[in-house]
Amino acid sequence: MNKIEDIFLKIGSVDRRWIFIVIAVVVIIPLLVPIGLPIRATDTSKSVYDAIEALPKGSNVLLSIEYSPSTKPENHPMTISIMRHLFRNDQKVYITCLWPDGQFMAQDALKQVAEGEFNKKYGEDYVLLGYRPGGEAVVKGIVSNIRKLFSVDAKQTKVDDIPMMDGITNFKDFDFLFSASAGYPGTIEWVQYAADPTGVPMSSGVTSIQVNEVMPYVQSGQMVGVLAGMPGAAEYESLINQKGSATSGMDAQSVAHLVIVLFIVLGNISYFIERKRSRKY
Repeated sequence: MNKIEDIFLKIGSVDRRWIFIVIAVVVIIPLLVPIGLPIRATDTSKSVYDAIEALPKGSNVLLSIEYSPSTKPENHPMTISIMRHLFRNDQKVYITCLWPDGQFMAQDALKQVAEGEFNKKYGEDYVLLGYRPGGEAVVKGIVSNIRKLFSVDAKQTKVDDIPMMDGITNFKDFDFLFSASAGYPGTIEWVQYAADPTGVPMSSGVTSIQVNEVMPYVQSGQMVGVLAGMPGAAEYESLINQKGSATSGMDAQSVAHLVIVLFIVLGNISYFIERKRSRKY
């Protein structure tokens, strides 16, 4: 018994720098080599998947990108997974950006998914309309007359010369909207000024801190589900059977939490053993 207690005492006296090293290792390894811990999708994530899966082939889907590199770990995996799902189902993807950095995020995702994975043709399968300043005024402009707001796309090509823009004049010409959002302007503005007034269904992917703000719109039926932060992104990766950075991130978090709890338990055991021995003497 004393030998076992001695082992726990030694563990309890380990230099904290070793603890930091262990934590770093257990975080880095899952990021480099995903463990693939089981992920069960929540109802809100499943609702987003079901809504997109139910869209007829060739549907017009508006994908709005409103986040910057600061929230890329949460929002970008959502965008990539949604793109994969849409292109896999041969949907027509129209991309707008309410944030300046959103255009760069969209270009990065398109390069990886549309060009690298699916070999989709620009102007026929997808189009990047780009960023326009104005916040909710841009949303209202898309609702009323998208061609007045976007006379050219992000490549400065006239929208009249883009094949997939034929028949697209306003928001009602889209069959679905997905908003990848990190704040204002974003999901809430799309609900208030576009989806709710027109009846066009929409879903969203938001940062964890925004979930409480947008959940009332989901519960009221104004939004079809929501991807909630990195867990939501990982759940969607699981639903489309294609793991990515969100899955790796959740693996790293889960393993790190387990190791931290283990250190806390071992530290407490060491403390009580030491206290018991001090009382004897």
